Amino acid sequence: MTDRTPTRRGTGPRLEAAGDALRHQRKWFASLRGQTERGRPLALVNADFPQELLRAMDVPYVVNQWWASIISAKRMSGRYLEALRERGLPDDVEQYSALPLAEALSPRGDDAPWGGLPLPSVVLADCTGDTMHRMFQLWESELGVPFLPLEGAAAETVPANWWELMRHDWETAIGSPRIDLLHQELRVLVPRLEQLTGARFSTERLARIMALSNEQAEWNRRTRDLLASAPQCPVPVNDVIPAVMIPQWHRGTPWATSAAESLYYEVSALVSQGRAVVPRERRRLMWIGRGLWFDMDFYRSFEQSHGAVFVWSMYLALAADAYARYGDDPLRALAARFCAFRDQMYTPPWSVEWYVKEARAHRVDGVVHLISPDSRSSWFTTRALREAGIPVTEIRADNADGRSLDPAALHAQVARWTESLPDHG
Repeated sequence: MTDRTPTRRGTGPRLEAAGDALRHQRKWFASLRGQTERGRPLALVNADFPQELLRAMDVPYVVNQWWASIISAKRMSGRYLEALRERGLPDDVEQYSALPLAEALSPRGDDAPWGGLPLPSVVLADCTGDTMHRMFQLWESELGVPFLPLEGAAAETVPANWWELMRHDWETAIGSPRIDLLHQELRVLVPRLEQLTGARFSTERLARIMALSNEQAEWNRRTRDLLASAPQCPVPVNDVIPAVMIPQWHRGTPWATSAAESLYYEVSALVSQGRAVVPRERRRLMWIGRGLWFDMDFYRSFEQSHGAVFVWSMYLALAADAYARYGDDPLRALAARFCAFRDQMYTPPWSVEWYVKEARAHRVDGVVHLISPDSRSSWFTTRALREAGIPVTEIRADNADGRSLDPAALHAQVARWTESLPDHG
């Protein structure tokens, strides 16, 4: 077996949808900073919080994990996490979720990413454990920002093929008692948010938001299915991620729905033209785990040296299968959207059956599985894939903490493993 040095980045133009989304996000964030400076309230929310509730109140929000990805991409995670340690707080627990707090507790410098995140008026999160609850409480105890938590509930039974039920038959897929809990929590949360922000909730506005976000999910489903069936992968995964996820943070807006539609038609045109990221595609790879924000070029490192292309990440697949919820009561449908949000990614058998389904649909030759220190179910995922005959290599690191791995060692590990996969060239 011969070791090769992986090429750092593939060639070819960036997806227009990715460039458009990144430009939109910068413009939006600059506008948001200006609005908060003039006194408009701002919410900071975890990715698993029902953000559409805030949109229905016309309260601007920043997603905690999106902002963490910006900090990590700017290679500033180490500095901010060390500031936590200097305060006697852990810097090696839930780093992805802790980075915005770490920035807020650090001295504000002139080099803050995108000018820095304004201090929010309220923080909201679904607390899936004591660590997360304590972390978000620090916003209140250390910075005076009110923290409003939601509870997490577990499923008693899990249906097979949940992804086929979620759009319309979500009461069966999730279970009414579990939906009842979050539905009631959201009803209680609304007046508290109205009190804190001065905004007013509108059921009619939420209904329009849910309709637009369902339409967005349908476009994402078409794009995912198109990429799965394409003879060769026509788009690099590190372009697909921003093209999908930036509109996801704006779910329920005309811009986001239009962006998802534009992505579909751009990908469709590339498939029709016979475009391929790797002209002689020899190995198809799947990335399971959160995005490696401090080294996004990693995903294109093995194209020229090994003919290997990453054809899948969870971001488009979740946008395709995990969000659409149709129903007459928009608030209950929103509760159903987020009741099992983490289960779909991390909790067996929800997650493992879905990953195997996606791996087979995308005809992958192997899976690179990022296992974060806080992962509780990774063993089940790796086992299920291997039992399905799909090779897996595991990487143990925090996706947003650049201190947690050696890039050269990571590239060498994946390069050696990739050479062991079947070569279709």
